[in-house]
Amino acid sequence: MSQHLDALARVLDDVVAAEAPTVDHDGTFPQASIDALAGVGLLGLTVSSDLGGGGQGMRQAAEVIQRLAGTCGSTAMVLLMHYTAVAALEGHASESVRKEIGAGRHLSTLAFSEAGSRSHFWASQSTASADGTDGILIDAKKSWVTAAAHADSYVWSTRPLEADGPMTLWLVARTTPGLVQPSGFDGLGLRGNGSTPVTATGARLGRGDMLGPDGGGFDLALAEVLPWFLVLSGAFCLGLCEAVTAETGAHLTSTRLEHLDQTLAQQALPRVDHARMRLATDQLSALLADTLTGLETGRADAMLRVLEIKAAGAEGAIAVTDLAMKVCGGAAFRKELGVERRFRDARAARVMAPTTDALLDFVGRVINGLPLVDA
Repeated sequence: MSQHLDALARVLDDVVAAEAPTVDHDGTFPQASIDALAGVGLLGLTVSSDLGGGGQGMRQAAEVIQRLAGTCGSTAMVLLMHYTAVAALEGHASESVRKEIGAGRHLSTLAFSEAGSRSHFWASQSTASADGTDGILIDAKKSWVTAAAHADSYVWSTRPLEADGPMTLWLVARTTPGLVQPSGFDGLGLRGNGSTPVTATGARLGRGDMLGPDGGGFDLALAEVLPWFLVLSGAFCLGLCEAVTAETGAHLTSTRLEHLDQTLAQQALPRVDHARMRLATDQLSALLADTLTGLETGRADAMLRVLEIKAAGAEGAIAVTDLAMKVCGGAAFRKELGVERRFRDARAARVMAPTTDALLDFVGRVINGLPLVDA
């Protein structure tokens, strides 16, 4: 096992597993888990080693998210959004910010989804306007921002400042005056991920806070941000599937029908459904591995796989966790088994932008030679 996975295993055993039930029950942000991950270098995993980071790539980040999701979905989602934001910051943020991330002292996240355009992240309604020589004022109503009140910064989308194009990206500090983050998230699943709206009213930035060229945010998002988000989302879903399939197996082999002197695993119908869970999990694992290989080798179908992986993961996780609830019966409704928590967490991926329906539309466009979005 590589060094970063050894470190992760220690954090999972010592902190995350113990904190996960309370995070879910109380809807509290998993600060202790995030601090522990930072302490072993996992916040800086994908930052250049020249700047104190781990120097690792998407495959290694996906391994971390997969294993973390099987223990605490909320913690995994916070780290997933951080790694996705860092994918943009690594190429466009200042060296000082990247060093802070590499040292584990800076948590970032995405601020793309908006009340006005909802899951159509490419159609930003946020505005940026010049205020003097260097000043920029932004106004926005971001609808869902993971770790909104806990992240140190947001990778933030607006309409272009002056150039043509659908959007521009910015690095926005959470403490920027003019930002308001309502506290508290009371959701069905991922209850500790701290996702809340963020409103900007005349929040002041500098031109140096722009990430990439003005008007070039959509291209940057497609090339650098979206692949990380979609692939890591697939890894997140795979982690849920692996965990709930294992929990189901443990239940089937340990629970007995005393009148038959047999375990549930010796009954054909539960065994067949468990096999369906294993098959769906293995299919998702194979697709994730192929997607990563396609990206690493520059294969022609790599972007198609990227678009497919979150859609496949989201629907696969829903199907697998639904089967787990059926197979484990009444025991699955109890908190201690862990199945119902994974069942609830699995519902998030389908509706997180780009949604499954949006991704399927993208896939249909690609295979029919159409642009991803209409001009």
